[in-house]
Amino acid sequence: MLVISSREFRENQKKYFDLIDQKEQIIVQRGKNKSYALVPIEETVKYFSEPEIMERLERSIEEAKQGDLVTVSPEKIAQLLGL
Repeated sequence: MLVISSREFRENQKKYFDLIDQKEQIIVQRGKNKSYALVPIEETVKYFSEPEIMERLERSIEEAKQGDLVTVSPEKIAQLLGL
């Protein structure tokens, strides 16, 4: 897995898209508390086409509408993702 800055990504997009095509995981950091994972669209579409995943997302959206939320800090998310 590579973690790069948004500036590095902007300057070398082709390089990173080629690495993604070779199954390399790329995380783009934007500032101190924002990170984005770059994935090929076919993986994302595949993920959201799974009935179990869609059911869980719909259930989560409904819970959020009802106010049943848990706040998680950016630091905790980074910790959970191993960043």
